[in-house]
Amino acid sequence: MSGYILCIGPISSIFDYVTYFLMLSVFNCWENPVLFQTGCLFESIFTQTLIIHVIRTNKIPFIQSWASWPMIVSSLLIVGIGAWLPISPFAAALGFTALPSLYWLFLGLIMLSYIIINSGGESLVF
Repeated sequence: MSGYILCIGPISSIFDYVTYFLMLSVFNCWENPVLFQTGCLFESIFTQTLIIHVIRTNKIPFIQSWASWPMIVSSLLIVGIGAWLPISPFAAALGFTALPSLYWLFLGLIMLSYIIINSGGESLVF
């Protein structure tokens, strides 16, 4: 397990760097630090919520193995609230801004890649 834990950190960092690159190059956040911070925070919330489902099983999450209903519901609540916060009435007070539609497409691709790579790393260790 410790080998896998050592693998998760660098993988997570790679996806953080991919997000930084997208926020700066695709969404031109050099001039919009609030958008950069919002995009990076929510990528982190979504991927860290997702990794819980990956590390709980040696099988492919959501295909070969499903978490308990309480875990699924709590995960959906976390990402649902996370997706809502940048467009909520609290957004400005929290320092968030609405994320462009294209961001959500990239986030979906990041999450899919993240689950595939982490599941592959898990199968190599176990």
